[in-house]
Amino acid sequence: MGWRNLILCLLIVLMLTVLVAGCAESNQQQGTSGRDGVAGFWPGLWHGLILPVSFIISLFNNSYNIYEIHNNGNWYNFGFVFGTWIIFGSVLASKSGSKCK
Repeated sequence: MGWRNLILCLLIVLMLTVLVAGCAESNQQQGTSGRDGVAGFWPGLWHGLILPVSFIISLFNNSYNIYEIHNNGNWYNFGFVFGTWIIFGSVLASKSGSKCK
């Protein structure tokens, strides 16, 4: 892959990231204590790891969410994204996966 294609792929990813980030809603209950307290990095990591299963359950159960709203902010978000990356990153990074050409 040439430099030109790599830069084009990175620009496309950056534009999509900015577009999706613009749709993000602020969490009004961040930092407040829920039933199990305030979720930090480790619960965020766990919720990121079980995201595929949580998503399917949330389709059939309205009281089940894939994201803990009672969290401590950045550390929970980092754990959630890191856990999601562990699950989905291997698929995207595989040689048989989709590549920008």
